[in-house]
Amino acid sequence: MCGIVGWVDFASDLETQRPIVERMTETMRLRGPDAGGVWISRHAALGHRRLSVIDIEGGVQPMVRDDVALTYSGEIYNFRELRQELEGAGHRFTTKSDTEVVLRAYLEWGVACVERFNGMFGFAIWDGRSEELLLVRDRVGVKPVYYYPTADGILFGSEPKAILANPAAKRKVDLDGFANFLVLQANVAGQTPFDGLLELQPGEFLRVGRSGIERTRYYQLTARPHDDDLDTTVETVRALLADIVERQLVSDVPIGTLLSGGIDSSLLTALATRSNTAADVVRSFSIDFVGHADFFETSADILRATEDAPFIREVVDYVGCKHEGIDVATAALCDPEVRRRVLTAWDLPNHLGDMDVSLYLLFQAVRERCTVAISGEGADEVFGGYPWLHDEKVLDVPIYPWMSFQLLQGTPSTFSLFDGGVVARTGLFERIGAMYAQGIAEAPRLDGESPLDARMRAANYLDLTRFMRPLLDRKDRMSMAVGLEVRVPFCDHRLIDYVFNVPWSMKQRPGESKWLLRAAAGDLLPDAVRNRPKSVFPATLDTGYDDMLRKGLNEVLTGADEPIREFLNIDAATAIVDGTDPGSGSWARLRTESILRANAWIKEYDVDMSPLG
Repeated sequence: MCGIVGWVDFASDLETQRPIVERMTETMRLRGPDAGGVWISRHAALGHRRLSVIDIEGGVQPMVRDDVALTYSGEIYNFRELRQELEGAGHRFTTKSDTEVVLRAYLEWGVACVERFNGMFGFAIWDGRSEELLLVRDRVGVKPVYYYPTADGILFGSEPKAILANPAAKRKVDLDGFANFLVLQANVAGQTPFDGLLELQPGEFLRVGRSGIERTRYYQLTARPHDDDLDTTVETVRALLADIVERQLVSDVPIGTLLSGGIDSSLLTALATRSNTAADVVRSFSIDFVGHADFFETSADILRATEDAPFIREVVDYVGCKHEGIDVATAALCDPEVRRRVLTAWDLPNHLGDMDVSLYLLFQAVRERCTVAISGEGADEVFGGYPWLHDEKVLDVPIYPWMSFQLLQGTPSTFSLFDGGVVARTGLFERIGAMYAQGIAEAPRLDGESPLDARMRAANYLDLTRFMRPLLDRKDRMSMAVGLEVRVPFCDHRLIDYVFNVPWSMKQRPGESKWLLRAAAGDLLPDAVRNRPKSVFPATLDTGYDDMLRKGLNEVLTGADEPIREFLNIDAATAIVDGTDPGSGSWARLRTESILRANAWIKEYDVDMSPLG
């Protein structure tokens, strides 16, 4: 896994701009701590920072063949098969890396090569023959790609910081992007809070030439009849998962699994222990919080219903992996320097609260032991594991189901903490309805489908294309901030395409979410783990953490120079500090985090907030 950067300018000689290109590249050092390189021609510059995983010696980048240059981040899990096919077509390889497979695939098939790749990736190819840039993101959006159009070309990078290192990029807030921040939702139009800074969407590529920028979607979910019977469906899911894990265990560096004791991570760990690819006893890692067990006796948070440790022990005993728990104290979650690192990993006011910080600390510890980790991210979206998919009242409200779920629980919205005039200028309420309507309109439909299946297909589509995005972004930012590559088998597009078209009645049983996945697990796991209810991972229940948040919010309200204050609903924010706010649990905590993260972001990045004034 790596970090990519680049600059195309058809009106300038970029060979004179090496110091800026090197500065942009250096911002990706955490993503690629092992090596770095820059390639520059007259109108194109590519930078690369490398985390060495496959072919340690040979996969140096940027890589150039036949006047075509590549900077690439990711893993192509079918690179061995593609290499054989390309060798059959006459290509001669000089490395064993998947990087060279990507480059030679482009030389053989052009932009159509992206449809052959199975993996997670973000890459840029400068074709000197046509003087055209190709910028690509994987189908599901596991790996990020940002870009910033300029008058005569484009800037791009794996993270915003690469682009912001170029003087051409401005740090002015965008009203549209800020509105999406208020609802903690990725913008499917690609906007970010920074004006002019855009995000390439999952399953898209850009062509950049002298005539301008052209954006194309090469992948999207489609509706197809599902002809397999129940037994065949279960067997197919299990076979797909076994093949996916087998492929994703390929690595030339130490690899482990993240194990929470839930069905998702436990199944991946079990499959890894049975894989022929695993060179030794599989190592697994989990996070625990000092004194955490006591809080489960008093917590009413339905997303954190059970303690992980007993289930982890059952999995370890059952499958025979070598496990290590990583203990985290509340003091570490509150450490200002740790929280600053988390903010600068994001570059944006995006966040998932304490789950960001705890995940960062887990990854930091895992990185001392492994370079690659396997994670269960995406299973709830693929197999329908979230509680809002099982509540008719929630699904009847014409907004995103997770927003409806939050409101019906009685938790005030995040944007209720902001000044009504600011909220009105964003047109937020109209946006929320329009965002939902757009998603429902996009959702594939199947002729003859039952009303229930059609309704659940649309809800599942929203989870896969909207809700999962911030979670994958979090996984990427927190892992790459410590130089750890995290692979997500449940996000393999073959599995998503297949399960998306399985009728809802096959996926679920009354009172048992993700039934299809549990059935596919079969005898791979102990019954207690296979039937365990969902519990959010990782998060703390320590009320001391909430005390820290309230103290921070009070400092924002009373401090001399806190830029977010002028945009706040002071009465609502004061109610949180005083303990009179009606919200509680995970969702309420995110509201406070929103203010603190936005305030820290404005100061850290010297953001021009004048468009909101």
